[in-house]
Amino acid sequence: MSKENQSSVAKPGFTHEKIETNNFLMILLILLVIAVGGMVEIVPLFFQKSTTEPMKGVEPLQPLQVLGRDVYLREGCYNCHSQMIRPFLAETLRYGHYSTAGEFVYDHPFQWGSKRTGPDLHRVGGKYSDEWHRIHLNNPRDVVPESNMPAYSWLEKALVDPDTAATHMTALRRVGVPYTDAQIAAAPAAVKGKTEMDALVSYLQSLGLALK
Repeated sequence: MSKENQSSVAKPGFTHEKIETNNFLMILLILLVIAVGGMVEIVPLFFQKSTTEPMKGVEPLQPLQVLGRDVYLREGCYNCHSQMIRPFLAETLRYGHYSTAGEFVYDHPFQWGSKRTGPDLHRVGGKYSDEWHRIHLNNPRDVVPESNMPAYSWLEKALVDPDTAATHMTALRRVGVPYTDAQIAAAPAAVKGKTEMDALVSYLQSLGLALK
């Protein structure tokens, strides 16, 4: 082929070399691939009943449990304790049935996480007595000698704010938790005089009861 004919052949404008040498184009295409891949994996979950509807036995938290969850978050318990049991034999043998999305439909935000310095707490509800939890929170070494968890003894003296329960339940209703007006109105009276220790123990005892 003559030079004239070679020069007349149109070179492709979208080549592998052009993508590799154009930073902006490379970033744009990477973002496009990630976006499409993410949509393919995530969007179907919004239409699956197993991820959008509560499984049998799952109920919204009671007013005292709502406040206990607030204490749990405030004190950073989630930094050391996961609430997600992975579907592996070693996990299920130690902690029980693996976690399912239907158990956390009313949890905003859910506390699955990935770090686990301390034991997983997903199915701790009913595993120990209320008194055990109180002793553990006051001085963890009294029941678990090797524990490096700090004590939370001040929770026994700190009273919860009754009005906070109704406020937080109202906020949770806005994101889909089916609290009724009557439940919200009755919340302050239900938690009046309770301590933060009472609330946290009540929350811990509610974890993982629907599926053992």
